[in-house]
Amino acid sequence: METGRPRHRPSQDQTQRLTGARFPQPGVTSLLDLAQPIRLNRYLAACGLGSRRGCEELVRQGRVTVAGATATDLSQRVAPGDRVVVDGKTVRPQDAVTIVLNKPPGYLSSTRPQGGKPTIFSLLPQLPSRLFHVGRLDADSEGLLLLTSDGDLAQRLSHPGRGAQKIYMATLDRPFNFSGAPRLLRGIRIEGKDARFEGIWPAGRRTVRVELRQGLKRQIRIMFLYAGYQVRRLVRIQLGPLHLGPLKPGDWRFLSAAEIRALHDPPATAPRRRPARRQ
Repeated sequence: METGRPRHRPSQDQTQRLTGARFPQPGVTSLLDLAQPIRLNRYLAACGLGSRRGCEELVRQGRVTVAGATATDLSQRVAPGDRVVVDGKTVRPQDAVTIVLNKPPGYLSSTRPQGGKPTIFSLLPQLPSRLFHVGRLDADSEGLLLLTSDGDLAQRLSHPGRGAQKIYMATLDRPFNFSGAPRLLRGIRIEGKDARFEGIWPAGRRTVRVELRQGLKRQIRIMFLYAGYQVRRLVRIQLGPLHLGPLKPGDWRFLSAAEIRALHDPPATAPRRRPARRQ
């Protein structure tokens, strides 16, 4: 398992644009129109402090002041020119940065290294915005990982009720017997929760393509273990409308404007559940 330096590093020009005062247009969106009064929770979310709901907790805890007065009303609006302070520090809205990373195995989806394993953030340059990863990939898993400083977008895609489609390629220790697929589609109980696959298809002698709309911890590995298989390799290749494509392990890129719009405006209804196919 390779846990050393990634094969890809951003170019000097790309790093300078990321860490400077101005951002490249792709993958960067303006969150607010600061010429108009806006809700406090939306303002705080645009400062990279979390989702709107998470920012409401900051207000409830009395950690936010607006124009010198402690904020107590969750519906309060921030007027142009108001100074907003959180925990004694002035905060200002930032442009949202959204990127996709092809996570290699051996990296943690965390901000802190553990057990000698590096984190995904060691693959990225220093950014002026705090990035949230949308959905975890455990250290042994790899593939598409979305990172954004848009707290609302991260919350929308991670919320269990939204059911964002996730597609994985799972390589097993032996060929999968599709007579056991209905059980995985109906679902099993994992730590008191119903876990199921939305679809499963053959993709090679020992590889299957799996669709999830849940995000339980190590769900695919545990479900296959219940069915009598061990997952040797697990790669996420799709999240909602976003595909991994030719991005190499350790590489990252900005999302296009069209990709960001698609993430913000998913289809109104989820696709119909598709049955497994037998080999």
